[in-house]
Amino acid sequence: MTNLPNCPKCNSEYTYEDGALLVCPECAHEWTLLTNMEEADAVIKDSNGNVLNDGDSVLVIRDLKIKGSSSSIKKGTKVKNIRLVHDSADGHNIDCKIDGFGAMKLKSEFVKKA
Repeated sequence: MTNLPNCPKCNSEYTYEDGALLVCPECAHEWTLLTNMEEADAVIKDSNGNVLNDGDSVLVIRDLKIKGSSSSIKKGTKVKNIRLVHDSADGHNIDCKIDGFGAMKLKSEFVKKA
């Protein structure tokens, strides 16, 4: 027997499969397992596990060297109005502008939500 997820609406553990749908017998909510997996993949979290959203402000948690430059972004630098990138091949999932540096791409593992 496979472990099915609890109902996302009422958190009931008695969900069952009906074809391609998952059904909750307690609240009659229907959803697909694929939708839950896509939502889990779409979530980008900071270094502390907080969910990031477009427009959030974040703090850099360590000094970051800038490729091709002798300067670096210092720990504690506040980055405002970030934009999340979900399908980045290089792992940089935040687009932003940093004062004094310009447009940058950051990895979410090096920031925390401000």
